[in-house]
Amino acid sequence: MTTSPTSVSAAPVAATAFGVVTPPDQGTTLGDGVLGRWQRRNRERTIPHGLEQLEAVGNLDNFRSAAGLSNAPFRGLVFADSDVYKTLEAIAWELGHGGDPALRAFYDDTVALLDKAQEEGGYLNTAYQLADEGGAPRRDHATVRERWTDFAFGHELYCAGHLIQAAVASARSLGDDRLLEVATRFADLIVREFGGPESPVYPGHPEVEYALVELYRLTGKREYLDTAAAFIDRRGAGCLGDGAFGKAYYQDDASVRETEVMRGHAVRAIYLNSGAADVYLETGDATLLAALETQWDDMLSRRSYVTGGTGSRHRDEAFGDAYELPSDRAYAETCAGIAAMHWAWRMYLATGGAKYADFFETALYNVVADGLAESGDAFFYSNPLQLRADHLSVQEETAAATRLSWYNCACCPPNLMRTFASMEGYLAGVRGNELQLVQYTRSRIEAEVGGTRCVLDVDTDYPVEGRVRISVTEGFGAADAEHIGALSLRVPRWCGGASVVVNGAADVEPNDAEPTNAEPNDAEPTHAEPNDGWIRLDNALAAGTVVEIDFDLTPHVLVPDERIDAIRGCVAVQRGPIVYCLEQRDNEADVDRATIDPEEPLAETDATTELGPMLKAAGAVREGGTRRLYARREVTRPSSERTILRLRPYATWGNGDPGAMRIWIPTK
Repeated sequence: MTTSPTSVSAAPVAATAFGVVTPPDQGTTLGDGVLGRWQRRNRERTIPHGLEQLEAVGNLDNFRSAAGLSNAPFRGLVFADSDVYKTLEAIAWELGHGGDPALRAFYDDTVALLDKAQEEGGYLNTAYQLADEGGAPRRDHATVRERWTDFAFGHELYCAGHLIQAAVASARSLGDDRLLEVATRFADLIVREFGGPESPVYPGHPEVEYALVELYRLTGKREYLDTAAAFIDRRGAGCLGDGAFGKAYYQDDASVRETEVMRGHAVRAIYLNSGAADVYLETGDATLLAALETQWDDMLSRRSYVTGGTGSRHRDEAFGDAYELPSDRAYAETCAGIAAMHWAWRMYLATGGAKYADFFETALYNVVADGLAESGDAFFYSNPLQLRADHLSVQEETAAATRLSWYNCACCPPNLMRTFASMEGYLAGVRGNELQLVQYTRSRIEAEVGGTRCVLDVDTDYPVEGRVRISVTEGFGAADAEHIGALSLRVPRWCGGASVVVNGAADVEPNDAEPTNAEPNDAEPTHAEPNDGWIRLDNALAAGTVVEIDFDLTPHVLVPDERIDAIRGCVAVQRGPIVYCLEQRDNEADVDRATIDPEEPLAETDATTELGPMLKAAGAVREGGTRRLYARREVTRPSSERTILRLRPYATWGNGDPGAMRIWIPTK
């Protein structure tokens, strides 16, 4: 059955039972700001490019063969189906924004194809269905021939999770339950096979956990939540074996509740914690939340890059030891950045903590944005913080010096598609009688606060500019004077200062703002001190209220923790949430030999990018010919020549001819 489109709960995460913050349930739309332009590029360029690639590399032919419409053998890695599901999720969110005949035709045809390929009992995984007929799927470690026999690397539950998430998006964004019927048949099979207490099973690659919780939120069927919780509870029992990298690779060396450090495969680890956070949000299990908070603090303080990237080891795509954060060998997979945004959002819903929204913002504008070319049709798999000139010829797919149009392991491109397609779902939250603005971009936000429909129009060029203007076009009226809702604004941790004007009143204390219908004027703003990362404006959700907040975007220098050996003696440059880098195409000086003078002021230039102005800094270039790697200091004291260094937003590098790049710059 197909129903008419709806905007109700059209967001990746719906209301939860135990979250202190609830996502808005009446719809949010992006305007022509940075995020809106990224979403439009995704719709017009990235998704159509992805459809071409899925056809070219065989993902869709796999389903045709499983449906009996083709005799083509299986092509791709064992989790190839998940790329189709993530793309379908992206299309579902996009079709909720407006019609598109080409995307709609693909969506309708592919949903019908999945329905035909699915077996009567609910099973749907082309790698195994075609292997049953002698076409064994290709993969890194062994050949899979039997269903439900390789939970460490088989990815059957992982693929099912992405199918479920695509189906949830279809139901919420389009009011279309055809894909939901396919997904629930598979979910019901998973519950029958592995949901009971007699089953020891859990997935080697987590993902299905938070998909099942979202399916529970959509359908109300408790068995989906219980199965997700069982997968979380069983972890650490040793079901997955040692494998090539040991139990820690799968986060199977200890239970989730006993774990204090982030370790193993970064995407698996963070997907696992996203699922655990969702289980907490529906069960209120305080032991889960406590473990997640401990692991979050470990990741933030010891194992994450300044860009929001995670995972410092290429060998097993894994977290390293504490402070093991090399710039030039950073893995920082794009999918790990997206996964960290998922986890951060759920921790914000669980606690209301601004620090989680801060990290979401950092990852979004740096490591995740870096994963996609400005053209919208080329991608980075890993996102290093430094590229040396002599690495440009290295032909390692996941560590390429330039973005590639697709990958043999193509997990990142469709992950980016679904992320940008659903970005409006992460802008705001409701906490009691308070509407919180979490991310700033040109948008219209609709939410029910205290039983009253509130509509906010947000006008800003953030993060290029720091000024944000919020107009309450619908909200509380004069009859609600005694209980008008509050508006809270996140003040990012990077911000050195913020000023606020409410309805033109310069002398209004930020937490005691009386609403009026006055037009804003040119009054001097009030300096606002945040409380735990938030500026709360009481009574500011009255219709007609206009709030302007101005964040200080003065560029500044970042100094690393002295325990990060790889970058000791270096500094980085940040403007707002944007981390900057040196790229060779912008500089005459040799980037590999450049140093910076952190005592000299940074300056904005007239040259601009989509994420803000280019910057210039005083620096020098170490001169000299070939030098020994190790020599007495007095023998190797180099001369240097002063120069001007030009820096660009990190996420914009690599869009021209490949050249050296670095974020952390040695001081003079």
